[in-house]
Amino acid sequence: MPELTRPHQSHFFADLDSTPLGLVDLVDESAAPASLWVEAWHSLRRRPLFWISATLIALVTLVALFPSLFTSLDPGFCELKYSLDPPTAGHPFGFDRQGCDIYSRTIYGARASVTVGVLTTLVVVLIGSVFGAFAGFYGGWFDSLLSRVTDIFFAIPLVLAAIVVMQMYDDVSVMTVTVVLGVFGWPQIARITRGAVMSVKNADFITAAKALGSSRLATLARHVMPNSAAPIIVTATVSLGIFIVAEATLSYLGIGLPTSIVSWGADISKAQASLRSQPSVLFYPAGALALTVLSFIMMGDVVRDALDPKARKR
Repeated sequence: MPELTRPHQSHFFADLDSTPLGLVDLVDESAAPASLWVEAWHSLRRRPLFWISATLIALVTLVALFPSLFTSLDPGFCELKYSLDPPTAGHPFGFDRQGCDIYSRTIYGARASVTVGVLTTLVVVLIGSVFGAFAGFYGGWFDSLLSRVTDIFFAIPLVLAAIVVMQMYDDVSVMTVTVVLGVFGWPQIARITRGAVMSVKNADFITAAKALGSSRLATLARHVMPNSAAPIIVTATVSLGIFIVAEATLSYLGIGLPTSIVSWGADISKAQASLRSQPSVLFYPAGALALTVLSFIMMGDVVRDALDPKARKR
């Protein structure tokens, strides 16, 4: 058999110090591998957009919980003699057409809007995750039934359904708006949950849990749902901003929260009459609403990128 080597061919061997093999030896193999949430946190804290959105959300939450820290004025106190007056000392945003202080109403308007958004998101996540989890995990006729119910609710526009239902109530409260938006707003979460559960339920660790004697319900609660939570959290974060806009839309149309409750949507509705002569009356509540919704949407985007392994590789 002829020789395959060439006697005059030179070979190059790289120096060990010039290769990255030394870095491989520095890896601590005894340490436990980082979980998805730890890796997501490492990714998030390097994103400036995360800190910007987190700061805005923390500020809006603080304003909604403790509005008296930011203003000592009563948002319900109005005097017509101050109608459309410009900003003065103690009234940095000026007055609206009814003589109400715009700054205090902008501060107190955060409470109703954020409360409705948070409570509706909790209701939606509860209903949607339960429906989606059972449909995706059990499959068969149960999946078909729940999917058809989801499709029916998905075909109903959220705001239109809320407008129709809200007409039936004479006394509207924060809980009324929350329940109405929650009943018609859960299908998207249900679809996201169903898809996430279906992608996880055939994993090897789920098979191992079943082999160890775990019941189907226990497997779903202890193993499937925790590993399906990432897309649900992302969708819920973005949906929170959507529900804040939905509440403002209902209040703008005059069928949402009553006038006794300060709301950004109601103030935007009242300010449209002064749009030509005094556009700042509309700017402040609309700006606060836009900034709040934008902060939740930005947070949803960065959380989605952090929890998506493909996005982290890119």
